[in-house]
Amino acid sequence: MVIKKVTKEKVVKHAKPEIPVVAGRYIEAVGRRKTAVARVRIFSEAVKKQEILVNGKQYRDYFPILKQQLIVAAPFKALSMEHYYVVAKVIGGGVSAQAEAVRLGISRTLVSENPESRARLKALGFLKRDPRAVERKHPGLRKARRPQQWRKR
Repeated sequence: MVIKKVTKEKVVKHAKPEIPVVAGRYIEAVGRRKTAVARVRIFSEAVKKQEILVNGKQYRDYFPILKQQLIVAAPFKALSMEHYYVVAKVIGGGVSAQAEAVRLGISRTLVSENPESRARLKALGFLKRDPRAVERKHPGLRKARRPQQWRKR
């Protein structure tokens, strides 16, 4: 008879993503949208490849919808940049808000690296933090503005 030892393994619901460590100088900025916060680092060393990592994954894998992928890569296309290496850590919010937060963080790092690119990115609206967020629920109402339904009988 074989006796097996049973051990309990911890189930981690929200494991922190492993961000690859890259040696070299980088520029960091924070982008926000609704409740999503993105910490973006662009490595300014002479990089020969185009790569955007979001929470340790390629951005095409992390953002499966094409529209969100275009939102993330838009600052590089606007400035016609071909070589870049970006590492972003995103928490909170939904997927679309996270994509816009990453775009804002990328735009801010590009401006701090090259101030001449500010006019182009500002004209496209990539440097504006979108202030729209969900309004809180008010007392006596069903939602933020929807009143209770009245019925006669």
